[in-house]
Parts: sequence; structure tokens; C-alpha cells
Amino acid sequence: MIADDQMRLLQPNEVSAATLRRARERVGFEQEYPFASRWFRTSEGVQHYIDEGSGPVLLMAHGNPTWSFVWRNLIRNLSQQYRVIAIDHLGCGFSESPQNRDLYTLDGHIRRLQSLVQLLDLQQVTLFAHDWGGAIGMGCAGREYGRFSRFVLMNTGAFRSQAIPFRIAVCRIPLLGRLANQGLGLFARAALRMAAEIPLSPSVCAGLMAPWSSWGQRLAMQEFVRDIPMNSAHRSYAVLTEVEEGLGQFRDHPVKLIWGMRDWCFTPREFLSGFERRFPSADVCRIADAGHYVFEDAADQVLAESLRFLESNPLPNAI
Repeated sequence: MIADDQMRLLQPNEVSAATLRRARERVGFEQEYPFASRWFRTSEGVQHYIDEGSGPVLLMAHGNPTWSFVWRNLIRNLSQQYRVIAIDHLGCGFSESPQNRDLYTLDGHIRRLQSLVQLLDLQQVTLFAHDWGGAIGMGCAGREYGRFSRFVLMNTGAFRSQAIPFRIAVCRIPLLGRLANQGLGLFARAALRMAAEIPLSPSVCAGLMAPWSSWGQRLAMQEFVRDIPMNSAHRSYAVLTEVEEGLGQFRDHPVKLIWGMRDWCFTPREFLSGFERRFPSADVCRIADAGHYVFEDAADQVLAESLRFLESNPLPNAI
């Protein structure tokens, strides 16, 4: 167990009024995200999550600049047969946003996801992960090996790479990046156009932008960009190395790779091929006309592929 004497599930009346208000407003995307809010606490802050349905556990980990909202279509449909849990990382979605930059590291996000897994005592987990959720989710799985059974990975990474797009590199320039991302929210605004191939509806845009309403609320978004480890001196390099080395223990587990092939960030050439080398038996679905937000560009296909994978790879006690 993680040594954290403040780690526990919370009732709504134990959450701050400001956090509750943010979770209840949902202006402009009420119908897109109708799920009940839940929270848990660690010593580093209060985090939000969704827990819908019953049955085998599907745990969903988002990336940057997103939150559990991106899983809404899968939550709505898969929760008819499964228990679907989707976390908001610290500083994202309806979680708190403490203003300590040192909290927003890969190790911190992994540890806090471990906390939720332990608090709910999740077993035989199927991980769904996108973007940074791949490194966070696979890092959690590596540390909680006995709890994870299957993996559905979409346009993500969980290993070291020197491939960083110019438009991301620019966001890492210390003063310029901080003013643009945390000050103006440009990283999230740009993603509305650059991460999806099909124009997003106003309600989806409202949902994606909902968490990023102020300088303080945008700290996690900026720190995700700053936390990309490009050399061994970086604060998260050793942890990403740990995550990468831990992938081998899941080589024989059922793995589904769903990839938007027009992704300019987690490119197929670098990242999809990287996962295929590590998981040679993976079931791969390439979606030619989808981009980084594959769950928006090809929502129906992502759902169908996910269902087919889950049904084709039953858990041992479900056979």
C-alpha cells in the first residue's frame, strides 16, 4: 500500500464548495457528461472520478489537455456491461488544482492513480489510456502488476522518445510557454482544432475547455508540457524509464492498440510502432482518417473495436 495517512474516499459534503460548484455547473455540456461525481483524497489534493455501471472493471486514464470528459461515449455505452471508472488527474477536470508545481510529475500522477486503485481495491482491471494516460496508466499497472489484466491504448506513449513536435517544443520555452499555456490557455484552445480531424461541436468544445477557466486552473496543463523528459537530467526521466522497463511484464497480456493515423503528436511511425515492437501479439486497429482525438473522430468505431476486444479476451473467471 502507498503510505499516505490522508488517502481515503470522500463524501460530497467533504469536498470544498468551490470544487462542488465547478462539478455541478457543466454549462454548455450538461447532456454530454451526465455522470455522478465522486472524489478521493491523498495528501497532495482532492481528485475527481467517475464510477458507472457494474461488472468487470474498465479504468480510464486521460492525457493533456483533457479530462475524463473524453471518455464519455465509452462510459455511457460500456457501463451497460462493465464497471467504468475514469479519473481526473490532479489539476484536471473537476479535481483540485494545488499551486505546487512539484506535484505535477509523472511519478505523482502514477502514485495518485495507484491510490484510487487501492482505495477501490480494483482487481482484473482493463486499462484504457490516451496521451499522457498511457505513461501514467502503464506506470500504475507496473507497480500494481497483479491487479491489471488487459490494455486498450490509444494514441499514447509509455516509453522514452526523442520525437517531439515543434509546436509542442515551442510550448516548453520557459517564459513564452508559461504565458501562452497557463496565462491564455492556448494549448487547450489549439487542441480543439489540431487534435481532431472532424470539427468539434460547441458542446464538446465547451466540455473540453471547462476545466481551464483561470491561471490557477491551468497549472497542470502547463506542467504536463514541462514534464516531458527529453534527457536523463529531467525530473521524470527515471520514472519514464521505469514505466518503459515495466512494459515487458505485460507482453503476453491481451493488448488492443487503437490509433488515429493522422496524429501529428503521438505519431504512428514513432509510437504505434513502438508499442507493436513491445507487444507483438497486440490487436491493432488503424483508423486512417482520425487524428489524436481518435475518440472524437471515430467514436462509433472506437466503441465497436473496444467491445470486440473485451468480448474476444474474456477474463479468466468469466470463461
